[in-house]
Amino acid sequence: MKNVTATAHPNIALVKYWGKRDTALNLPAVGSLSITLDTLETTTRVEFDDTLDVDRLELDGVTGGAGESRVSACLDLLRDIAGADTRARVVSSNNFPTGAGLASSASGFAALVVAADAALDLGLPPARLSELARRGSGSAARSIFGGFVEMHHGRRTDGADCIAEPLLPASEWPLAVTVGIVSKAAKAVGSTDGMELTRETSPYYSAWVDNAETDLQAARSALDTRDFEKLADVSEHSCLKMHALAMSANPGLMYWQAPTVAGINRVRALRRAGHAVFFTIDAGPQLKVVSLPGELPAVRDALTTIDGLQEIVHTGLGEGARVVAGS
Repeated sequence: MKNVTATAHPNIALVKYWGKRDTALNLPAVGSLSITLDTLETTTRVEFDDTLDVDRLELDGVTGGAGESRVSACLDLLRDIAGADTRARVVSSNNFPTGAGLASSASGFAALVVAADAALDLGLPPARLSELARRGSGSAARSIFGGFVEMHHGRRTDGADCIAEPLLPASEWPLAVTVGIVSKAAKAVGSTDGMELTRETSPYYSAWVDNAETDLQAARSALDTRDFEKLADVSEHSCLKMHALAMSANPGLMYWQAPTVAGINRVRALRRAGHAVFFTIDAGPQLKVVSLPGELPAVRDALTTIDGLQEIVHTGLGEGARVVAGS
């Protein structure tokens, strides 16, 4: 067993999932399609240590916390495969706000699984790593891979077929992404709790599940033909449907803030003016604008004057999770 460091990037779902068919195994009720980002990243070091009696987590310089039990449970899965019981010291950091709607749990658990796999000398294939990452965070299954990625909701009760697969490398359609950071605070209602509340109380939940495959088919078709306008249409529609679904829970979930809405309106205005741009928003207030690379100046100009927008970050599509150091 070794001391291994891995890095992974958050991903943004263009065709969203919201709700689980099994919370214990983190099995999504619908499939999803995402892009893995560059620039934003989680770096995680895993060190198995015989002197530890419990797993230890340090996240962004803070030890312990609510995430420690989730990390330990995920490590147990890999220890079971390895036939090991040694506890681990995990040190992880994000170069972007944690728990604020920027998919830090996705990159975090993807990096954790890749580092632990290497430290335990398991050499598991990417599909298996995707399955294990999903157990920590549903969207982490997608961050194992780079570029454009599809997550299958699967049908098996044990979740073995609920994995992500790469659809298109970043280099084959190098889109640009601009993130408008509205708030760096952790969201009041996390995704897992929000999904369960929505599943249990929204009168529209069954319609969301029934129509998911239509959006996935449209997005796959857009990728096949590099049809930006078609991808923009299905992505914006999926985003708005997901947030409408969350708002229809009881009590309703409102993740947007005033700058989020202002950003949506600015991006819509750009599209009407002929710019190749579209918006998407995950469970949080942060605005993501996907565009062709040449549109970056127009996007920055449109977002810069929005009151309350704290920061604008430009990035592109990135790689999957990978080991960056080991000893």
